Amino acid sequence: MSCFHKLIHGDSRTTINQTPKESVDLVVTSPPYPMIKMWDESFSNQNPQIKRALETGNSNLAFELMHKELNKVWKNLKRIVKPGGIVCINIGDATRTVGKEFKLHSDHTKITEQFLKLGFSNLPNILWRKQTNSPNKFMGSGMLPPGAYITLEHEYILIFRKGKKREFNSLEEKENRNQSAFFWEERNSWFSDVWDLKGASQKMSNGIRNRSGAFPFELAYRLINMFSVKGDTIYDPFLGLGTSTFASIASNRNSIGMEIEKGLINHIMDTSLNRLKKEINVYIQNRIKKHLGFVEMKEKEVGKKYFKYRNSNYDFPVMTKQEVKALINFVKRINLTSEGFSSEYYDEALLELDSQLQIKLNI
Repeated sequence: MSCFHKLIHGDSRTTINQTPKESVDLVVTSPPYPMIKMWDESFSNQNPQIKRALETGNSNLAFELMHKELNKVWKNLKRIVKPGGIVCINIGDATRTVGKEFKLHSDHTKITEQFLKLGFSNLPNILWRKQTNSPNKFMGSGMLPPGAYITLEHEYILIFRKGKKREFNSLEEKENRNQSAFFWEERNSWFSDVWDLKGASQKMSNGIRNRSGAFPFELAYRLINMFSVKGDTIYDPFLGLGTSTFASIASNRNSIGMEIEKGLINHIMDTSLNRLKKEINVYIQNRIKKHLGFVEMKEKEVGKKYFKYRNSNYDFPVMTKQEVKALINFVKRINLTSEGFSSEYYDEALLELDSQLQIKLNI
């Protein structure tokens, strides 16, 4: 099986029409955060009134105008997402002093309100506890009440669905869904409403992007495997450094990524494809080893009768009947194309691809 990964340079508000109507199964993205200072220039370039509002101390107006720019993207998602498709948005709230007033700007609330207006259903959200702030970090006047402020140590992963629950009717669709299954112990971890994951650094020597705490590979990989099946199309209207594209490659999904900064597209295209393939395969290999470690631990604790089912592809124990046909494909090849990348996969149920691979995941 082959998958294709399209990279588009341009403003996602105006070039989104390059994506056909109802062609996207899942959106995984993290937009610029309104009222976070590093994004002021980007928002102001789209609407000069935002810069004037900030300069005159009108934080409420600046906040509203920034979200109006994001709303243009969210409105277009309604057109391209399939019925039953899922939208996952990583967003943090902002605290900021404009003029002499310090306050919270609730970005996650504004985005939720907009998606509800568009007719999406809000599914249970995830709190991403980023593990980036030190325990003694605070804002305000220290130990003197009431002038100190709560430190924000989490962000949100907002989850929306377009229409009713997705259906898998044909035998081919059901078989593909069965092969896309995750492990029981992964379900218990992934579907918790609090995730403890370290943010990924996005520091680049050429100065295009200098942002710490961006969403890591693990976050995108989880969401893609939780809310899509093999061969689906994943869309990211704010591609950044391409994390959602790389996670799509690792998950045997197609992808489309859009990015307004040409330098970021060039940076993604310059990725060492051989190293990327090795890093992804190590990640997949470790995922399988984690399951085998879970099996070994439970059999020592409870005995071999603890597991009632065996996976038909790997012939190892699994907890539930839904895991019996699960198949995690290693990446055989990643190639450059005129539009981005293509990826090919091993069809065999391999427990490991290369026991000598020891490259740390750093994409």
